[in-house]
Amino acid sequence: MIPALVTAAIGLIDKWIPDADKKAELAQDLATLAEKQAHEIALAQIEVNKEEAKSQGIFKGGWRPFLGWVCGVAFAYHFVMQPLLVFILNVYGIKVDLPEFDMSSLLTVLGGMLGLGGLRTFEKYKGVSK
Repeated sequence: MIPALVTAAIGLIDKWIPDADKKAELAQDLATLAEKQAHEIALAQIEVNKEEAKSQGIFKGGWRPFLGWVCGVAFAYHFVMQPLLVFILNVYGIKVDLPEFDMSSLLTVLGGMLGLGGLRTFEKYKGVSK
């Protein structure tokens, strides 16, 4: 979003300031300010991530454990519990259609999280992070 605003502001500078040197100076200042702001936002997010990572609880620590548990339960339901329930109920003569859901969305999130988890394990193995 910031680059789009910078581009728009530079377009306004071109319209209102006739001096080419002054235009270039203002455009450079604006671009530098935008980069500095983006850097500060990234640093603030890093600090938030550090605070979230400090929690030692299994269900605590921010959004990552929550998403992990939700994806794990949904994955277990889809591939273990649902087929097992259908089988057991069919053995007793009860016909039931349990709800199914779109696994493509779940697998996208779960695959991404497992990939990140694998990267974290590799970092621990290499001693990059304690």
